[in-house]
Amino acid sequence: MALCDVDSAYAAPVFNKFPKAKRHRDYRKMLEEQKEIDAVVVATPDHIHAFAAMAAIKLGKHVYCEKPLTHTAWEARQLARAAREHKVATQMGNQGQASDETRHLCELIWSDAIGPVREVHIWTDRPSNGLFDIYWPQGVDRPKDSPATPDTLDWDLWLGPAPHRPYHPAYLPFKWRGWWDFGTGALGDMGCHSFDPVFRALKLSHPVSVEASSTRVNDESYPLASMVTYHFAARGAETQPINPHIKSLIGAAAGGVAMPRLKLVWYDGGLRPPRPEELEEERRMGPNGALLIGDRGKILQQERGYRLVPQAKEKELGNAPKTLPRSTGHYQEWIDACKGGQPAGSNFDWAGPLTEAVLLGNVALRLGMREELTNKRLLWDPVGFKFTNSERANQFLRREYRHGWTLG
Repeated sequence: MALCDVDSAYAAPVFNKFPKAKRHRDYRKMLEEQKEIDAVVVATPDHIHAFAAMAAIKLGKHVYCEKPLTHTAWEARQLARAAREHKVATQMGNQGQASDETRHLCELIWSDAIGPVREVHIWTDRPSNGLFDIYWPQGVDRPKDSPATPDTLDWDLWLGPAPHRPYHPAYLPFKWRGWWDFGTGALGDMGCHSFDPVFRALKLSHPVSVEASSTRVNDESYPLASMVTYHFAARGAETQPINPHIKSLIGAAAGGVAMPRLKLVWYDGGLRPPRPEELEEERRMGPNGALLIGDRGKILQQERGYRLVPQAKEKELGNAPKTLPRSTGHYQEWIDACKGGQPAGSNFDWAGPLTEAVLLGNVALRLGMREELTNKRLLWDPVGFKFTNSERANQFLRREYRHGWTLG
């Protein structure tokens, strides 16, 4: 067993919990020295995800990587391809994909409980935490002072492929999420959790377009609040609800269910859609949630899962039949896959395209896109991996890496 962290003080509780594990600062040296490692868990800041995961994949090691899978859409495409080529077992850390709630949503949609779904709204309070607290800062400029780097931290390794800048406690721990160079903002942090059940239930993959608006944004940090609108093409009855590599997990439960064109709107920073008129007064929209609008009803995600609106409709329709097998657990899925079992529910064949779609929204939030997006929405070509109507937007699909760092 081995543990790796660039900050020995931050990692001390875990290091102390496993005193027999060999300790490392550089994951590259760890993989080089400890060839007996079979599988790797990547829980670094977002900008390191693709690099640590790719290094392990190329050595034939199984990988569990936290969400979002990568820092950019291009990295998500590369990582999914590499995992497929090297035939390793993978799983992304969006634990809700394995839940009964996700399966219940699929069963509701596929049983035609609310009719064809043409509109979805998903929201989170992040980076805020309720109304008066924050999880991490966004909409801020780079700090001007340069305090001394703690002796316990290898700042150069922490930066990794990101452009060099002086150390500052404004970036870590955890607060890196709000900075363009290190994190993926509220959308990247929560999108892979929140989009996953909807993508499965509605057979979604690549959007055809994306557009966004937000509070003030700069080149250093994400906006404090934003709205991102995705449009998806109609999906035929033959379309599988998830990638064929994990088709065995659900069988043909959704066969014969065609899906119309869809608009999906994401809200963060405490923004959210209006309350549905049918929603009972005692039911809260909540700081995080989803609303699916069908031709014959609505589904609202709450703390107890996905419920029909109004709730009286549940008595009218009865329970949706349980057509999907239940999961053995998100982590157990990956362990079983490592041992030769069926692919995990959020393996990179699924998690790669999901992450890619989520992170296209961050392209639309870039400062350089603000004026352009007042005139048009960005049109996405997944085969050519490019926006067909904006060269400026294509520049944000990937990033320049610091000298000495390469993903290839």
